[in-house]
Parts: sequence; structure tokens; C-alpha cells
Amino acid sequence: MKLHLVPVLLTSLLSAALLFGSFYAYRQFAVHEPLDKIVSAYEGVNHSHITINRNEVTLKLDLKPGTKLRELVQYVNTEGKSAINGRALKLDVDQHSSELLDEYWDKAMFSVAEAMESKKYTLIPAKLDGLKEQFQEYKNVTATTEIDDNNVYVSLSNGEESKFIILPRAAATMGVWNNA
Repeated sequence: MKLHLVPVLLTSLLSAALLFGSFYAYRQFAVHEPLDKIVSAYEGVNHSHITINRNEVTLKLDLKPGTKLRELVQYVNTEGKSAINGRALKLDVDQHSSELLDEYWDKAMFSVAEAMESKKYTLIPAKLDGLKEQFQEYKNVTATTEIDDNNVYVSLSNGEESKFIILPRAAATMGVWNNA
């Protein structure tokens, strides 16, 4: 029995194209596109880009000022449960910040870090509002704080610009090195 090289190569190339093409079509139309529709439908999302890996779904978001991050995360986790399928949801929010908002956050950061470390999350809104009373230039800054099981969400806005900060509630711990 003599094997002909051209038919064997054509058959293997056609099989590989069919296999990888169907895998790509499944990921695009059954996972990526429905999740993109869910995220884009949420009020306050200007633009989104979704990257799906084996263990993680990354949402790169462009949000309008005043968008509630906790509600967005809850909405995506609920409505996109089948597309996320047990993967970790990670947010990457585009910042449309200003020098004023950056200064505000720089002055609040130490107090917020202290409240996060001591797990006294109720102090965070008070510390952020205290800056408005202490410094007159921050009177137009709106600071919103939300919390869920995994993160504390801080949104700073002055109407046109916005800054979104996501603080994980579980602090990163340093492990022991194997070669130490």
C-alpha cells in the first residue's frame, strides 16, 4: 500500500483548519460576544474590550463619571455567569483623571491604606469627605465608596473627569521561598 503525500497533507490541513476554526467560532460567538453585549448594555460604559484566558476574564473599561463599579461587577457576574464560567473577573479601568483628582487621592491614600489594613472600611468614606472640609479646592469633588466580598471601590469625580480605584480586601501575603 502506497501513501500519497498530497492527499495526506490536504486531509491533515483541512482537519486542523476545521478543528481550530470551530474552536475560534465557539469562543467568539458563544463566549466573547454575549459577554461583550452584557458589558456594553450597562449604563455608564462608554467602551469595553474583553480578554478571556483560561483562568481569568479581563474587562478593559472606559467609564463615564459616576458609574457604580460594584453594581457593574455584580451585574456582569450575574448576567454573564455562563460566559465567565468560574474564571476570575479582573477590571482594568481607563482613567480620565485630572491633577486635582490625583492630588485628592494622594492626600487620602495614607488614611485609606490605614483603614484597609485595619479592616475598618467604614472609615474610608469619612476620610474622603474629611478632605473636602479640610481643603477648599476639593469642594466640587464627589467621592463614592462601595464594597463587595472581594474589593473596595472608590470613585472620584468632579463632573467631567473621573478616577476609579479598586482596592482588594484580601491583602497580598508574602510566602516562603522554596530555596530560602
